[in-house]
Amino acid sequence: GVMSILGKAQEGALLEGIHFKPPLVSVVDVYDVTVQKFEVPAESLTRDLQSLQSNFAINFRIDPSRVVEIRRTQGTLRNLVAKVIAPQTQEAFKIAAALRTIEESITKRTELKQDFDQALDERLERYGVIVLDTSIIDLNFSKEFAQSVENKQIAEQQARRAVYVAQEADQEAQAEINRAKGKAEAQRLLAATLKAQGGQLVLQKEAIEAWREGGSQMPEVLVMSGDSTEVPFLFNSSGTTP
Repeated sequence: GVMSILGKAQEGALLEGIHFKPPLVSVVDVYDVTVQKFEVPAESLTRDLQSLQSNFAINFRIDPSRVVEIRRTQGTLRNLVAKVIAPQTQEAFKIAAALRTIEESITKRTELKQDFDQALDERLERYGVIVLDTSIIDLNFSKEFAQSVENKQIAEQQARRAVYVAQEADQEAQAEINRAKGKAEAQRLLAATLKAQGGQLVLQKEAIEAWREGGSQMPEVLVMSGDSTEVPFLFNSSGTTP
């Protein structure tokens, strides 16, 4: 604690033990030098001028060697929190938030905290306050930014869908091309076969297989050519008229 005589803080902090206290003219202010924790709100603009709000949990303790100085300059611990820790937390948050856009502040929260911690340590050290740990309880942004994020996500989903549809169309078009090429090649080979020796036999074989697959009756008429080298041609007489 710190002893004050006639309102003037005396040199030397009172440590644990028995101390003489002049009656009537003296008072002892007790300061807890163990770890203290306070939650402090803060608000700032980011680099892209978006509003960002946060709540911080600050774990700190008072430097025992500077208790008398704190008593003289700040008074009570409550005053220390209200007049020093809270404003300096606000300033440290402004420094950290101004270094990045609001999107970066959200997605790179660890880096935001590192910059905040460094700024806060430097500022509170001047006042005899030792920062032990901090944590970001929450980060909040404007409704307008939330809507813009939602719109961006919808646009990205639509863009991915458009790419998928385009790829599907390209694949289907390529499949059609491949089928057309295959059909053309088959027709070319068939034409070459018909021109070669035994081509008519191939044609007859194709016709018979087509009849079978279609469930039709087998041909009943055999047509002979005058050329003995040619293969007879078969056709079904059931579909003809006399």
